[in-house]
Amino acid sequence: MKITEAVFAGSSTRVSEKPRQKYPEFAFIGRSNVGKSSLINMLCNNKKLAMTSGTPGKTKLVNHFLVNREWYLVDLPGYGYAKMSKTGKKKLEEVIRNYLNFSEEMHLLFVLIDSRHDIGRLDMDFLMELGNSGIPFAIIFTKADKLGKKALEAQMEKDRQQLLEYWEELPPVFISSSETSLGREEILGYIGSLLEEMKHD
Repeated sequence: MKITEAVFAGSSTRVSEKPRQKYPEFAFIGRSNVGKSSLINMLCNNKKLAMTSGTPGKTKLVNHFLVNREWYLVDLPGYGYAKMSKTGKKKLEEVIRNYLNFSEEMHLLFVLIDSRHDIGRLDMDFLMELGNSGIPFAIIFTKADKLGKKALEAQMEKDRQQLLEYWEELPPVFISSSETSLGREEILGYIGSLLEEMKHD
């Protein structure tokens, strides 16, 4: 799939405040500093689309971007900020849960995980919660350019085994780098194939 246009369509904290025009939604979420904004900008070939920052926790709203006038890329607040008050964390969790539980247009959630480390407890808990809630998701391992080829392969195998302890069948998995555009074609191709399936349903 080629992205010819991606425009900001609105921010919200509740599903009732989403953009009025309904299109299929593909949402992106991850822990703080996982490289979510950089990945979104890389996918859309627009360095200024999503706000990137060295300070974790900048996304506090659900941001909709209309892509090719046929689907929304949804940038969700991250989870697991250490430097945030309990009240702030609770508010963010409510924003995320409201979207995940009540957005009827959300077709798939991409969960971003840093490829350089083992899958942490926080990420596993979040994935388990998605599985228990029946929310469809795929995993994108980010920052793959930061590891050498062999180290990356070894880490991916380790992560795969960790996931297989909980799932008999793994969700779709992608490896990406916003620096080198690795994974761009695969991720967009997957979204494109799901959009095609929807047209034929």
